[in-house]
Amino acid sequence: MRWPWSGDDNDKTRSEPSSWADLLDTSKWSWDTFTGPGALVPSIVFTVTSLSALRIYKSYLRRIPSVNHIKPDYFRRRSLFGQVSSVGDADNFRLFHTPGGRLSGWGWLPWKRVPTTREGLTNKTIHIRIAGVDAPELAHWGREAQPFSKEAYDWLTQYIHNRRVRAYIYRRDQYGRVVAQVFIRKWFVQKDVGLEMLKQGLATVYEAKTGSEFGKSEQIYRDAEQKAKANHVGMWSKPSLLGRLRGESAKAPESPREYKSRHNAADKLKKGA
Repeated sequence: MRWPWSGDDNDKTRSEPSSWADLLDTSKWSWDTFTGPGALVPSIVFTVTSLSALRIYKSYLRRIPSVNHIKPDYFRRRSLFGQVSSVGDADNFRLFHTPGGRLSGWGWLPWKRVPTTREGLTNKTIHIRIAGVDAPELAHWGREAQPFSKEAYDWLTQYIHNRRVRAYIYRRDQYGRVVAQVFIRKWFVQKDVGLEMLKQGLATVYEAKTGSEFGKSEQIYRDAEQKAKANHVGMWSKPSLLGRLRGESAKAPESPREYKSRHNAADKLKKGA
């Protein structure tokens, strides 16, 4: 038997088998049977191709179901592409990882569809905390809601829910969330979700003493917040005439950081008492 690349059939100096029967006859085997170009080249090509395909799959096409499956060396080096399955608060959401997007079959192949039920999504999503911003707090744990918290939550839900986003992951926080800078495409333009919230006056720049992440966008974020304040949009808007008649104050609103600090201090006093 001759391989297409094994040369001229009239070359009698080769010790390669001339038929499948000869190939199976161990008495006719020789060292050249396995080390000759006709056998060695296909083996090398097959091995390299298989290892490369496996590496590409593990690096770019393997679905990551939860934060516990993210390798430590992924942080600050990789991004995650997926669909937003739910919005939990005005600055965090759940992401169903869809590696490769539509090009790899997500959304149109029967076995690559994002679940639509809570049962189907349980333990299959990654909790994302939007980096660099802090949104007004909704009512929870017995605490009152901050002004504009519902507006911020509704805006984020409308902006990203059930949409595909790309999250550039920085680290895992103390609540098991992945802190990430998040981008979404709107009319073929890539938008920074955190930056858009700041422009709308629906978030402040994250001001915690530790754990803040901005990538390379900190100054851009701070400039956007200052512009929103100057334009009196969102949480920086002034009370209307009717509001002033009701006694609403025109002073600067309490930031999410100040809100958390105030409640944390009150909780410590209660525990001390």
